[in-house]
Amino acid sequence: MAEEELIVRGLTGVDMSLRIAGPGTRSLAFLIDWQIRLLVALALLLLAAVSQLLPGIPRGSMRALWLVAGILALLIYFLYHPVLEVLMRGRTPGKRKAGARLVTVEGATPTVGSLLMRNLFRLVDGLPGFYMVGLGCCLFTHNRVRLGDMVAGTVLVLEEADASTSLARLSEAMQKSALPPEALRLVQDVLDRWPELEEGQRTRLARGLLAKVDPKVRTEGDGALSGDALRAHLEGLLGTGSRS
Repeated sequence: MAEEELIVRGLTGVDMSLRIAGPGTRSLAFLIDWQIRLLVALALLLLAAVSQLLPGIPRGSMRALWLVAGILALLIYFLYHPVLEVLMRGRTPGKRKAGARLVTVEGATPTVGSLLMRNLFRLVDGLPGFYMVGLGCCLFTHNRVRLGDMVAGTVLVLEEADASTSLARLSEAMQKSALPPEALRLVQDVLDRWPELEEGQRTRLARGLLAKVDPKVRTEGDGALSGDALRAHLEGLLGTGSRS
């Protein structure tokens, strides 16, 4: 089976490719997460069982303890993925161990609403058992997605250092910066291209960009910023460096 890629369109004309995780990676991540859920649930039930051996505990308290342990075990089973995917920004311990993460079709970190919708459809993807519907969809759909991904607009991709770092910085900047997302994407694109460009090209590109997104910065004349200072200022707009 040929390896597929998610192409993230860059505003400067430079695209970023992310390798799409296949059914094997999905299965590995799910098995790891399933084992974690099972171990935590069994630990709760074991704690309830051991408590029965303690003297002096009323029978009514024993029943209540079993009930609480059972409820907690069910909550862990059903809320494990949605809660951790939100807190870990598209990851779970299983996904991290398998080297995968969730992104939108534009390459950004999914919103809370998208992640919750994706997990709601686990009830359908899990039918009739062992995630047969979900895995079947991954085998035959574009981008190897299951039904929950189709509804939420998400894709499971393999973690790659440069691409993941770039997307993570951009997602974090979008939450903190007052600049519009389009401007932040453009800044990130320029920084990604920086090592590949000749000094004159990147200086002109950075000055033109700063003139649009941060007009108060002096980019021309005797007091214009140097190449290193331009880069530092662009990184400052993303919150990844000190502004000059």
